Amino acid sequence: MSVGVLLLTHSGVGPGMLGAARGIVGPLPLKTAAIEAGFGEAPEQVLIRASAALRELEQGAGVLVLTDVYGATPSNVAAKLANLGGRVRRVAGASLPMLLRVMNYPEQSLDDLVNTATAGARNGVIVDHA
Repeated sequence: MSVGVLLLTHSGVGPGMLGAARGIVGPLPLKTAAIEAGFGEAPEQVLIRASAALRELEQGAGVLVLTDVYGATPSNVAAKLANLGGRVRRVAGASLPMLLRVMNYPEQSLDDLVNTATAGARNGVIVDHA
């Protein structure tokens, strides 16, 4: 039993991140899906697709939902997913370093993966003064 990961993002972001992660890691150790919120798409339509993905990803340990921008449609839909019941935790500010860090710790619990995801994002920001 492991945590599922749902990337709920604006168009092009989630699938691009998943493709990059698969290129770096190979087969991903956690069951993962990406749902895109199309520009101008009704949030209710996104919620229908995201709910279906959530049901597929849930294996008893919960689902970590990574969104790209807090307060935007994907994040708002993720909040509605969390209110539907089940173990759902959401983290905004999704980035490739965040996703890679999560994939490197597939044995962690949902709550621990939240901390791992945020650490991956923070540690992925480097100012290079070269």
